[in-house]
Amino acid sequence: MELDPLILSRIQFAFVVSFHIIFPSFTIGLAAWLATIEGMSLATRNPVYRRLFDFWLKVFALSFAMGVVSGIVMAFQFGTNWSELSARTGPIQGPLLGYEAFTAFLLEASFFGIMLLGRDRTPRWFYFLSCCMVALGTMSSSYWILANNSWMQVPLGHSVVDGKLVPEDWKAILLGPVQRIRWPHMLLGAFLTTSMCVAATGAWHRLRQEAWEESHAMIGWGLGLAAVLIPIQILLGHFAGDLVRQYQPAKFAAIEARWHDEQPAAEVLVGWPDEAKGKNLYALSVPDLGSFIATGTWDSKEVGIESFPKEDHPPVLVPFWSFRIMFGMGLIILGVSWLGLILRWMGRLEDHRWLLWIIFLSFPTGFVAVLAGWFTAEVGRQPWVVYGLLRTRDAVTPSLATPEVLASLIGYILVYALIYGFGVVYFYRLFRDGFTTKTPAATGYGFHMETAP
Repeated sequence: MELDPLILSRIQFAFVVSFHIIFPSFTIGLAAWLATIEGMSLATRNPVYRRLFDFWLKVFALSFAMGVVSGIVMAFQFGTNWSELSARTGPIQGPLLGYEAFTAFLLEASFFGIMLLGRDRTPRWFYFLSCCMVALGTMSSSYWILANNSWMQVPLGHSVVDGKLVPEDWKAILLGPVQRIRWPHMLLGAFLTTSMCVAATGAWHRLRQEAWEESHAMIGWGLGLAAVLIPIQILLGHFAGDLVRQYQPAKFAAIEARWHDEQPAAEVLVGWPDEAKGKNLYALSVPDLGSFIATGTWDSKEVGIESFPKEDHPPVLVPFWSFRIMFGMGLIILGVSWLGLILRWMGRLEDHRWLLWIIFLSFPTGFVAVLAGWFTAEVGRQPWVVYGLLRTRDAVTPSLATPEVLASLIGYILVYALIYGFGVVYFYRLFRDGFTTKTPAATGYGFHMETAP
C-alpha cells in the first residue's frame, strides 16, 4: 500500500476519531447516570448515592475534558486534510456542526461549571436540574453528529448547485429513516458502555472487599440497565442492518462477505475474506440463514459484491470482522448482565467470585462494540465519503504532500500518547482510591444484605 496523502489522511482521521469516540461513548451515558443518582439522592436522602455521585463526577470531569480536546483536534482536519469535502458539503455539514455548538455546547458550558462546583452553592433542585441539562447537552451533541454522519451515509434532502451539495429539505436531513434508527442505536451503545463500566467498577470493589454499599448499588444499577437495554439494542441493530441492505447494498454484501449473488443465501459465521481471490478462506457457513437474516424468508436472493462495478467495491475484511466483533460484544453483555442480575436477585452473586471477575473483565465490551460499529459503518462506506455522491479520493485537500501528512500523523500519535498516557494513570488512581468505606464492619453490610439500593 503506497503511503500517499489520501491514505495517510484516512489513517490520521481514523486514528483521531477512534480515540475521540471512546470518550463521548462513555460520557453520554455517564452524564445520564450522574443525573439519575443525583435525583435518587434528592428523593431518598440515601448517603450512598451522594458518595457514588462524588466518585463518578471526578471520572466524568476527566473524561469530558479529554473528549473535548480530541474533538477539537478532529475538527481541524476538515480544513487541513479534507478541504474539498468541506467546500462541497459545507452548506449542509457546516450548519449541522454549528447547531451542535449552539445547542449541546451551550447547555454543557452553561451548566457544567455548576455541576462541578455548585453542589454547596445552589439549591438542591437547581443542582439536579444542572445535572439533567448536562446530560441533555451530551445527548443533543450526539444527535447532531449522528445527523451529519447519517447524511453522509445516506444523503437525503439535498440538491447540487455549482458542484456543491446544498440543503433542500432539512426535515429529510434531520429526521430521515437512517437517522431515526442510527441515533437511538448510538445512544443505547453509550448507555451500555457506561452501564458495563459501572457494574465492572462495583465488581472490582467487591472483589477487593471494600465499599460494600457502593459496589452493591453499582453492580445492581449497571447490570440492570444493561439487561434491559441490550435486547432493544440488538433489535435496533437489526433495523439498522435492514437500512444498510436497502440503501448501501455493497456495504451489506461486504459485511456478509458475499462475493456472488446467492438464492438462497448462506450466512458466513466466520472465515477469512480473500479480496484478491474473491472468496472466503476457512469459512464456516450456515446454508439459507443469510436469506432469513436479511428478509425473514428462507429463499430470498441476496446480492454479491461482484454485482457492483469494481471501482465501487468496499473493503471486505474490516467490515466483515468488525461487525462480528460488535455483535459478539453484544452477546457477552447480554449473557453477563442477565446471569449476573438473576444471581443478584437470588442473593447469590457474591458467592460466585468467578462471575464477579467476569463482570469486572467485561468493562471494555461497550467500548469495543462502539468502535467496531463505527469501523463497520465507515470502512464499509468506502470508496465514498458521501455515499454515491463524493468519492473519498476527491474529498482530500489537493495540495497535500506526503511529508506534511506523515509529520502531522506522527505528531498526533506522540501528543495523544503523552496526554492520554497521563489520563490513563489518573483514571487508575481515581478507581484505585475509590470510596472511603473499606470493610463490611464500617458500613454494616455483609455479602447478602438485601436493603442496599
